[in-house]
This record gives sequence, structure tokens and C-alpha cells, in this order.
Amino acid sequence: MAGQIDESRTEAPSAPVLFYNEKVVDHFANPRNVGELPASETDGFGLVGDPSCGDQMKLWISVRDQRIARIGFLSYGCPGAIATSSMLTALADGRSLADAALITDDDVIEALGGIPEMKRHCSLLGVRALREALGDYVQRQRTALERP
Repeated sequence: MAGQIDESRTEAPSAPVLFYNEKVVDHFANPRNVGELPASETDGFGLVGDPSCGDQMKLWISVRDQRIARIGFLSYGCPGAIATSSMLTALADGRSLADAALITDDDVIEALGGIPEMKRHCSLLGVRALREALGDYVQRQRTALERP
């Protein structure tokens, strides 16, 4: 019958359906600590990406008294990448450098209440970017000490 929809035919989705919990959706829709820190306040910077999916994260830290005083990020990617990046910055903000260096991708996922298994790799972006920024901070301090 022309012009009518056959509702007896239901098709399965052509791609996997992902379900994010409320906390993940909140961190995606309202990410914390978004934005680049000014160069004058940046003590460490990290840039990481995942070539397999195109996600990328930039992370800036400002350090005072060996603690992360400010942290900012820009993340390009899926909702999982943005939510995990947001949560990572929330976990790291205010921590000592030593404690921040101990944050794992499992910590981020647990703090979010879980993420779909196929998106677990997204949580690694934030952790890797934070470690890059901490390493950059150490290198900057070393360089400053070596100057005459």
C-alpha cells in the first residue's frame, strides 16, 4: 500500500547503542574546568590523542605549593572522552602533584559510575594528558634551576 508505513518490520540499530549514566551525561553536558589557562598561569601542559578514534585532549595546570591550583582542558571527541576528561580534572583539582600522578583511568571510570566498555579507552586521554602536564611542569622547574 503506497504511502503507508509497515510497522510490523522493526530493524535493529545498524551500530551499537551506547548508554551513559546520568553522571556521565552531566559531565558531558556541563564539563568542569573547560578552557585553556593563560600562558602566564600555565606551569605544565599536556597534549595527547588517540589516532584510532580521533579524540584529542589538551590539559593545562597551574601549580602552587606543590598542588594543582588550577586545571583546564579542551577535549575533542565523543561524549565519553569529554565526560572522562571533565571528571579527571575534577579529581585532580587541588590535589598534591604526587597524589594527582596516582590517578588512574579506573579511578576516573569509578568516579563516573562506569562507562560503556567500548568507551573505556576514552578515560585514558585525561590520565595521559595529566601525566604529560606533570612531566612538563617538572621539566620547566628543572630548566629554571639550570639557568644562570
